[in-house]
Amino acid sequence: MEEGIRLNKYMSEAGFCSRREADRLIEAGKVTVDGKRAQTGMRVTDDNVIICEGARIVREEEPVILAVNKPVGVVCTTSKEEPANIVDFVGYPQRLYPVGRLDKSSEGLILMTNQGEMMERLLKASNYHEKEYVVRVDRAIDMEFLERMRNGVPILGTKTRKCRVEKLAHDRFRIVLTQGLNRQIRRMCEALGYHVVSLQRVRVMNIKLGNLPLAHWKRVEGKELKELYRLLGMEQKTSPAEQ
Repeated sequence: MEEGIRLNKYMSEAGFCSRREADRLIEAGKVTVDGKRAQTGMRVTDDNVIICEGARIVREEEPVILAVNKPVGVVCTTSKEEPANIVDFVGYPQRLYPVGRLDKSSEGLILMTNQGEMMERLLKASNYHEKEYVVRVDRAIDMEFLERMRNGVPILGTKTRKCRVEKLAHDRFRIVLTQGLNRQIRRMCEALGYHVVSLQRVRVMNIKLGNLPLAHWKRVEGKELKELYRLLGMEQKTSPAEQ
C-alpha cells in the first residue's frame, strides 16, 4: 500500500484550498515538498515540509467552522495586501478561509473554516445549496419585479435559476438562491431597473445568522454542525479531545 495521500488532497484537508486549485498551484510550480518542486499526483505525509508561495501547509488538528456576521467594508479574501481582509478582521488563532464571498458593500453571514473538503462541497454550484438574503432597494417593489426575480433574470450571459422571493415591505424583500454568480442579486435588481440600497445574508443552508451581533462570530457546533455535515454528505470530524 502506498504511503501518504495525494498532495492535492492534503492541501484540501489542510483547508488551504480546493483540490482543483491545489492542482493549479502545483502545475504552476508554486508548491514545494521538502524543498523540491512538487509534482502533480505525488503523495505526501505529515512528515513532509510542504510550502506554497512562502506559506507552510499543515493539516490542522482541530476542525473549525465559524459563522461570522461580516460588516460592510470587510473583504472576503485571505490576501494580506487587502488591509480590510476578513482573516485579520476575525483574528482567529488558527488559519481559516472564507467559504465563498460576500461583497464588500454587503453584510451578514459568511462561513469560515479550515476544512478544504467542506469548502469544496459548499461552493459546488451543482449541489444547489440554499443561501438566503434580505434586500432593500431604492423604490417600491411591484408584482412584476417579484415574478421576474422568481423566474430568472438574464445577467452575465446566462439566466439565473428560479428562486424564492418574498416581499417584506414596500422596498424590502427576501430571496433564497441556489447559485452564486458574481454580485448576483445586485445585477438582477439592476437588470430590472432597481438599485440595491442594503443587502444582508441571513442564512447558508441550515446555518442562520439569528441574533449574532454585527462584527461578531461564533463557532458552529452541536446539532447545527451535525446537520451541516449531514446535508453535505460528510462524516463529522472531531477534535483530538473529543475522540
